[in-house]
Amino acid sequence: MSILVLIRHGQSQWNLENRFTGWVDVPLTERGREEAHRAGRKLREAGIRFSFAFTSELVRAQETLSIVLAEIGAVDLPVERDQALNERHYGDLQGLDKAETAKKFGDEQVHIWRRSYDIAPPGGESLKDTAARTLPYFAARIAPQLQAGHNVIVAAHGNSLRSIVMDLERLTREQVLELNIATGVPLVYELDGALSIVKKTILD
Repeated sequence: MSILVLIRHGQSQWNLENRFTGWVDVPLTERGREEAHRAGRKLREAGIRFSFAFTSELVRAQETLSIVLAEIGAVDLPVERDQALNERHYGDLQGLDKAETAKKFGDEQVHIWRRSYDIAPPGGESLKDTAARTLPYFAARIAPQLQAGHNVIVAAHGNSLRSIVMDLERLTREQVLELNIATGVPLVYELDGALSIVKKTILD
């Protein structure tokens, strides 16, 4: 048995400004930092101890993880960073206000870019593309730690985490499109040796 905790970074500056962020390296807001502190307190109360941590190459996820690890007294935990866990790349939409983008391209087109499984925005990635880099990394670097019985925390992004949840929970393409992962709320999975879910808890 092992425990996998997935946590989406706290609110970022561009979450607040309603912009497409993708791979642009924007910081957390004060609310985002408080979300991370709260997540850390929830994990401390749950009594979960970790052996390894993984995060993306983007500062909002790294800062979230650092705050969480400080809250649980695990600042010396080994941390691996990799762009395979980065947010979905939004291409030409990055930095654009979401409401203005809808006016420019139409609500329906923007909804397709945001919520379809395999249609990418211009110059960017679809969720399918994101999964194509996130899941092989998960299988190669994270799964072996879990299968060895280690507890692992992953601090990443809405779409890279959706890819992992889709795989763990065996969601269909249609189901994953309805999946929203809240900022700063830990998802706790208890897994058996085959990485099948024994129990799932949301620490909200």
